[in-house]
Amino acid sequence: MDHSAWEQDFSERFSRHADELKWLYMELYHGDEEAFSYFTEMLYRMYEARPEGMRQIDRQRLSDPAWYKGRDLLGMLMYVNAFAGNLKGVRKKLSYIEECGVNYLHLMPLLESPAGRSDGGYAVADFRKVQPELGTMKDLFALAEDCHARGISLCLDFVMNHSSEDHEWARRARAGEKEYQDRYFFYDDWTIPEEFEKTVPQVFPTTAPGNFTWCEEAGKVVMTTFYPYQWDLNYANPVVFNDMTENMLYLCNQGIDIIRLDAVPYIWKELGTNCRNLPQVHTLVRLMRMACEVVCPATLLLGEVVMEPSKVVPYFGTVEKPECHLLYNVTTMASTWHTVATADVRLLRHQLGQVFALPRQYSFLNYLRCHDDIGWGLDYGFLGQFGMQEVPHKKYLNDYLTGKWPGSPARGELYNDDPRLGDARLCGTTASLCGVETARKEKDAEKLAWALRYDIMLHAYMFTLSGIPVLYSGDEVAQENDYGYHDDPLKCEDSRYLHRGDMNWRRAARRKKVGTPEQQVFDALRRLETLREEHRVFDGAADTWIVNTRDDSVLGIGRYYQGEKLVALFNFASSARTLHIDELGEYTDLLTGEGLDKWNVTLPAGGFVWMLCDFEKHTDS
Repeated sequence: MDHSAWEQDFSERFSRHADELKWLYMELYHGDEEAFSYFTEMLYRMYEARPEGMRQIDRQRLSDPAWYKGRDLLGMLMYVNAFAGNLKGVRKKLSYIEECGVNYLHLMPLLESPAGRSDGGYAVADFRKVQPELGTMKDLFALAEDCHARGISLCLDFVMNHSSEDHEWARRARAGEKEYQDRYFFYDDWTIPEEFEKTVPQVFPTTAPGNFTWCEEAGKVVMTTFYPYQWDLNYANPVVFNDMTENMLYLCNQGIDIIRLDAVPYIWKELGTNCRNLPQVHTLVRLMRMACEVVCPATLLLGEVVMEPSKVVPYFGTVEKPECHLLYNVTTMASTWHTVATADVRLLRHQLGQVFALPRQYSFLNYLRCHDDIGWGLDYGFLGQFGMQEVPHKKYLNDYLTGKWPGSPARGELYNDDPRLGDARLCGTTASLCGVETARKEKDAEKLAWALRYDIMLHAYMFTLSGIPVLYSGDEVAQENDYGYHDDPLKCEDSRYLHRGDMNWRRAARRKKVGTPEQQVFDALRRLETLREEHRVFDGAADTWIVNTRDDSVLGIGRYYQGEKLVALFNFASSARTLHIDELGEYTDLLTGEGLDKWNVTLPAGGFVWMLCDFEKHTDS
C-alpha cells in the first residue's frame, strides 16, 4: 500500500470515531484542547510506525471482524522463563505449541521489572523494554513474526493501573519534580489517604495492608493499591492517559494481537468511593478501544475484571459503543473448583445459567486455572439456601483442595491466608488438584486412573463452553506442583509459584509413550480440541442451556447450532452415575461414534460424555 493510500486509510478510520473521541476526551479532561491535540497527533504517529506486516493483518481481520468468535481458537498461558528460558527459547518451541493445537499464545508479563519487587512482572519499570534475561524488543518482534507465519496470535499483559517505583516517572517524582508527582497520587500528609481508607477495600490485607505508602525520599504519601512498590497512576491527568495509550500502541506495533488490560476496574480513583468500576473507567476503556480501531484494528482488548458477573459484563460496553472484545470468565473458574471440592453442581448450574442468558456476541476466555490464585468469590446468597455459610464453607474448600480433608486426593497450598476472616485463596496445578500427584506418590493405579479421568473431564467441560478455552502451560501433560519455590528466597513467600514451575520437558517427552499419564492427557485433550474445531455445534453463536440431569453431582450442558445438537454430561461424583436424559433427538457418542440410549446413560466417577445429534443427517436418512 503506497503512502497516500495508507494516509487515506488512517483518515477514514479516524473520522469514523472523531466526534465520539473528542466528546469523551473533552468531557473527561475538562476541555483540555492541547492534551487532545497531542493525543490525536500520537495516534497518527503510532499508525505511521505500524509495520506493513501488521497492517496486512489489520486488513484481513477487518474483513472478518468476528474472527475470534468461532471454535478454532485454543489458548495457552505461560511464563517465558518457565517455559523455555527466554523469547528465543519460545521461538524454538513453537512446533511443540503447534502440536498442542494452540493458536493463541499468552505470554505472562515480560517487560522490565525490578528483581524481588515485581509481583511476577506486574511492576513495570519500562513499558518499552523486555526484561534483559528474557531478551529484547527485537526478540519479541521476531517471535511475533514467527507466530503470525504459523497462524498463532500473541497476547501480552498491559499493566495500566500502576508502574514500578523504579519507573522513570517514579524516580523523578521521588526526586521532587512536581510534573511527575502529578502522574501519581502524592499527598503531603496522611489526612486525605486516611479519608480514602474509609471507603477503599484492601487488595492484600495480610501481605500488603492499606492503600498508601510513605515515600521517605519525597517526604510524602503515595497511593499503592496493590504492593508498596507499585505506584498507582493518576488517569485524571491526561498526560498519563496519553502516554500510557502510546505505550499500549507501541506494544501492538511489536506484533501483539491481544492486549490484556490488567486490573482495569481500578484505574480511576475518586475520594469517597471504593475506587472500583467507576464510570470514568468505562470512558477510558472506550477511548482505548477507539484508539486501537484507528491505529491497529487487528488488536483485541482482553479485560481482566476479577469481580462478580454484574460488575464484569459492563466491560463489554454496548453493541454501538463496545469496550473490551474479550473478558475472563472468572466466576465460572471459582465455581468449578467449588464443584470439584463438593461434588455438588447446583452452584455451577446456577452460575452457568446466568452466563448462558447473556447475549451471544459476548465472548469470554474460559480457563481451569490462571497464573494467580483461586479466590472464593462465590454466590453465598445462593449457597446459603443449602446450608453453606461463607466462612466455614471457604475453610472446607481450602481444607479439601489442600488435602487436609480426610480422603481428599487434592494437593494445593493456601495464598494470602487470613485465618480470622477465613479468606485464604488457593494455589495448585490442575493435575495436583485433581489427585494425579497423590496417586503417583502412592503408586495407586486405580486412584491414578480416576484422577486422570477427572482431569480430562474438567478440560472437556471447559471446551464445551462458548468462548476461547485457555490451557495453562504444563496442564496438557498433567504437570504437577513445583515445591522448589520454597527454597528460593525471592519466591518462597509467594505460594503462587507452586503452579508457576518450570516446564518439565523430560515429563513432556513422555507424551509420546503410550500408557503414560502424560500421553493419556495430551492425546485426550488433542482429540477434544479437534472435535471442537470440526463440529459447528461448538461455534460461539450456538444456543446454550442447562440440561436437567436430575442428579446434583452431574452437570448437563446443551448446545445447538445449524442442525447439530450436543448434550454434554459431566460427573463430579466419586461413584458412577446412570442418567435419564429427556432431550429431543437420537444421539451418538461424539468420541467413539457409537450409538447411545439417552434414557440409560452411565458415566464413571469423574467421567463425561459428549452426546451428538445431527438433525440434518437424521432427516436425510
